[in-house]
Amino acid sequence: MDTDGFQADLGPAGRAELGPSPPGGLLDVLGVAAVVLDADGRIVFWSPQAQTLLGYSAEEALGRFAAQLLVADEHVDLVLRLFAQVMEGEGSWAGVFPVRHKDGSTRLLEFRNMRLQDDRGDPYALGLATDQGILRQVEQDLALSVRLVDQSPIGLAVLDTGLRYAMVNPALERINGLPAEEHLGRTVREALPFLDADSIESAMRQVLATGTPLVDQYAVGRTRADPGTEHAWSVSYYRLEDPGGKVLGVGTSVVDVTDRHRAALEADRARHRLAVVADASVRIGTTLDLEQTARELADVAVPELADMAAVDVLDSALTGHRTTAPAHGPALFRALAVAAAYPTDVTSAADPPSEVARYEADRLVTRAVNTSRPVMVPHVNEADLSLIARDPRAAAMLARAGVHSYLAVPLVARGEVLGALDLVRARNPHPFTEDDATLASELAARAAVCIDNARWYQRQRDTALTLQRSLLPEPPPPLYGLEVASRYQPAGATSEVGGDWYDVLPLPGDRTALVVGDVMGSGINAATAMGRLRTATQTLAGLGLAPKQVLRNLDRITAGLDPYIATCTYALYDPHTAQCHISTAGHLPPVRMRPGRAPALLDLPTGAPLGVGGVPFRTTAVDLDPGDQLVFYTDGLVETRDQDIDTRLGALLTLLDGPHRNLEDTCDHLLDALRHPDDHDDVALLIARVRR
Repeated sequence: MDTDGFQADLGPAGRAELGPSPPGGLLDVLGVAAVVLDADGRIVFWSPQAQTLLGYSAEEALGRFAAQLLVADEHVDLVLRLFAQVMEGEGSWAGVFPVRHKDGSTRLLEFRNMRLQDDRGDPYALGLATDQGILRQVEQDLALSVRLVDQSPIGLAVLDTGLRYAMVNPALERINGLPAEEHLGRTVREALPFLDADSIESAMRQVLATGTPLVDQYAVGRTRADPGTEHAWSVSYYRLEDPGGKVLGVGTSVVDVTDRHRAALEADRARHRLAVVADASVRIGTTLDLEQTARELADVAVPELADMAAVDVLDSALTGHRTTAPAHGPALFRALAVAAAYPTDVTSAADPPSEVARYEADRLVTRAVNTSRPVMVPHVNEADLSLIARDPRAAAMLARAGVHSYLAVPLVARGEVLGALDLVRARNPHPFTEDDATLASELAARAAVCIDNARWYQRQRDTALTLQRSLLPEPPPPLYGLEVASRYQPAGATSEVGGDWYDVLPLPGDRTALVVGDVMGSGINAATAMGRLRTATQTLAGLGLAPKQVLRNLDRITAGLDPYIATCTYALYDPHTAQCHISTAGHLPPVRMRPGRAPALLDLPTGAPLGVGGVPFRTTAVDLDPGDQLVFYTDGLVETRDQDIDTRLGALLTLLDGPHRNLEDTCDHLLDALRHPDDHDDVALLIARVRR
């Protein structure tokens, strides 16, 4: 019999046999103190337990006001109010209250206060108190001892030394989806065949053998309670022994941590997604080349997202037509890149790079660009393949390769649809998910901006080059006494195209003007300024002016082109006097090549660049013999960011000191040896050889 802590043994007749309780009972553990106050608040009764609890003897406590003796000043008003409520018969009072100990410390006591009345009708207040910490510990111990198993939200079980269930609690019944009676007497393998019984029983045997608990062992699986969902549990094992040390079995606790497991998986996926996006930010857009940017996107997508990836750009985006409004019809795509995670001929099923293909509105890739939304087919069937592949042959190739999942993500930059990223899975057994679509969309968004930059770069570069080349001279007619060759090579970046020029001008009297110049600046505006200077140079040369006069007039013209300045070399060759008169305006000196001698830079007055204003220019006469050559060039041929100009000029002279070449070959040789595709300046090169 168990009634609120009162215990009694039942005799043969079922009657309670009353008798003394052994020491150490619940009341002894609690040490309940009793204190009685009269109507004035004086202590009139003081139990030995009160002395033990608060330190005051009965002689020290009796007759004193309880509030003064036991209560801190800041709590006196509250105590008096509660005392008055009890004494006025408004009910008892229960709670936790700080009480002052004799040693000056404060103890938290759990109180039960009530009103008493003696046979004469005089009221008293009875206070029953115990240490709050002890009371709470006893309450917890009682709850654990009486209700732990049944009320615990944690699944609990006891298995005997043969690892057969001896007890399970209701929480474990719910977790396993199996009644207690179907557990009892069975092993884990027999009761729960859907779990990894080998690892579970191995852990229990280890605990039985060593006595060392195994805590927070992670397990993942499915149960009868929820067979359609994967769950995760934290499982602990500990050995059970009787007071004599005899091993009774194994206790186990099971906590469902599915939410934590899913959150951890999601966090892992998020970290992985961020890592992929960060990697893509580094790998995509390393150049302003459209095809290279598309290849970088495809390379990032495999094998991270797909077994094969293709990047296709709308032909309208390449031709400059904006595609911001949703479309509903067919689309023309230009394939830019294809990548595969492993060697396969399936790549031939994709459109070859640079080829234009027309896809109708019902095609999945067309739907992606028309709606500006990803199109995902987690499980591809035969009908889907006909909407993915470009033709029946390609669809058959995809089917043979085992393509089972498809995802198309639009490339959208600055509100404009540029194309699509196509992804398929074959060897990767998992279908595409919404997480995959999210990651692919993030990659596509970043890549789309790079692709947009690349196409605008290409367009501006083409415009600048077209303008630049339109301003450069046509091949000159046959010249009297001179043979010439020339080259123009643009810079590797759009913004740096446009400032360099050369010119060969036949003049009256069989003379020839040779001009090389460089407008400081870049882009279309610099090319336009160069065109104006070139036109002015042609006009001034036609007036028969001396080189220094030509530069003086060009200086005034350039000053009106603010903020531009330019460097220039103007040479006037007269075959009848075999002399070349040269003036420079801040330009690098030409190289003179003479048969049988080492090439050398001409020693000329440098002069100030055009546009500075007010600086005189000088002309130097150079005698030329048949076979002599003059090499004019702009700084883009010799200047680099990692070498000083003297070193580069020395390299130029060394190259010119090589085997004899014709002028065209010399131009190509210099450009090949001194230039790199990504050089940040354009270059003009002009070579003239004196003929007999």
